[in-house]
Amino acid sequence: MFKNKKILSLVTLTLVLSLVLTACGGSKGIARKNPADTLVVAQGADAKSLDPHATNDQPSSRVTKQIYNTLVFATEDMEIVPSLAESWEKLDDLTWEFKLAQGVKFHNGEELKASDVKFTFDRMLVSPSVSHILGPVTEIKVVDDYTVQIITSEPFAPLLAHLTHTASSILNEKAVTEYGADYGQKPVGTGPFKVVDWQSGDRITLERFDDYFKGAAKIKTVIFRNVPEGTNRTVGLETGEIDIAYDVEPIDKKVVEEAKGLELIEGPSFSSQYLGFNTKKAPFDNVKVRQAINYAVNVQEIIDVALEGAGEVAKSPLTDLIFGADKDIEGYSYDVEKAKELLKEAGYENGFKTSLWTNDNPVRVRIAEMVQAQLKEVGIDTSIEVVEWGAFLDRTSAGEHDMFILGWTTVTGDADYGLYALYHSSQHGDAGNRTFYSNPEVDKLLDIGKTEVDTDKRLEAYKEAQNLIVEDAPQLFLYFSTQNAGENSAIQGFKLHPAGHHSLYNVTIQE
Repeated sequence: MFKNKKILSLVTLTLVLSLVLTACGGSKGIARKNPADTLVVAQGADAKSLDPHATNDQPSSRVTKQIYNTLVFATEDMEIVPSLAESWEKLDDLTWEFKLAQGVKFHNGEELKASDVKFTFDRMLVSPSVSHILGPVTEIKVVDDYTVQIITSEPFAPLLAHLTHTASSILNEKAVTEYGADYGQKPVGTGPFKVVDWQSGDRITLERFDDYFKGAAKIKTVIFRNVPEGTNRTVGLETGEIDIAYDVEPIDKKVVEEAKGLELIEGPSFSSQYLGFNTKKAPFDNVKVRQAINYAVNVQEIIDVALEGAGEVAKSPLTDLIFGADKDIEGYSYDVEKAKELLKEAGYENGFKTSLWTNDNPVRVRIAEMVQAQLKEVGIDTSIEVVEWGAFLDRTSAGEHDMFILGWTTVTGDADYGLYALYHSSQHGDAGNRTFYSNPEVDKLLDIGKTEVDTDKRLEAYKEAQNLIVEDAPQLFLYFSTQNAGENSAIQGFKLHPAGHHSLYNVTIQE
């Protein structure tokens, strides 16, 4: 955020002095600097778009969560409960019927109707970013103003879980049509907050929607601030300028834990971090090269140093919290000699030159630097490119990269979402498969997992698929992390959602 290092140093010193003076002035801890009815939330990147069909990144989803509603909602315990749909029924293997709540208003005053649901899902089905979430859905049928049916070409076991995804948020047809290409900056939902201002790269300001169908939120204004540097988010907590800081850096966790007037919240996450290979480019089109890199990198050391221990080595794509995860996969060990042996077999005994992309997340940059050093030990000369977040997503989806560091959150809690988007050959690019990995047998198994209604058969398909994926190594499996947030002790009612995008509807401020 601060490009001039001298300015950064002065600002940091001023903030620290402010903190000291505040602490000396009273016994209540850190005084908030924000108005009593305004909540300031900091995250590490700005939203890319507030159109749920235009992107599938976490910073955007954390904002859209406040603006929209889905038909059904997953609680923090992953229980699926009613939201815009009051009830639902599976009429047969291919047909689900949903009864909508009546009198629900969009931010523009329009009433929610079944036609909006049909418009939303028809639009979603043609989105290159999120169409995979609806899977085999073929038709959205309006029965009456408050009844809609979702029809699939074959059984779709995880449908309800997928409808909890923020990309499945219901849009207003009139608003989308009216704003056209600008809709991503002028979203209209049914959620507890509406967008009133977006200063790109800096902040998004939301205002309470008083006609929210579940009752107006207690907080009038929510401001999402873009603060890429993790330490600056912590400093903002210490000075009272930030109320909630997402993703406290490992180096700052103890600061938050020990500061009077601050609280560190930690919880389980469905997120995995990985280093992806562009399998369409040499030398990463050679499986032995990909396997060699998995052996060459000491992931535990990365966790110990870059994360200060706040992670678990990922031996496969899915954390054990996900339905369908194979807990018995052994994965890759750290074995430099094995890595050299595989590189020799692949024809790269003397190594090769390549590049590794990351966005400006400090932890990912540190990981990239450690990977760079470790790969050098096996003869791989790696240059690091730090790419702005929006460009990073666009360019990796276009396949311009060699290697890249990214994460994926299985927000539905079901293996279909954690595997299909990343490894099915129909999902190359923006949909999620940025490694451009293809394996017909994996495709077949993931198709079975998506459409099979027998739970045991689904689990068996996912087990086989995960073992093939690990063997093919389209990525270096890095780690599963515990998510966290720091908050001012005046903040009440905030809860972490394992999907990583957290509702602010029930948050209150008590000073």
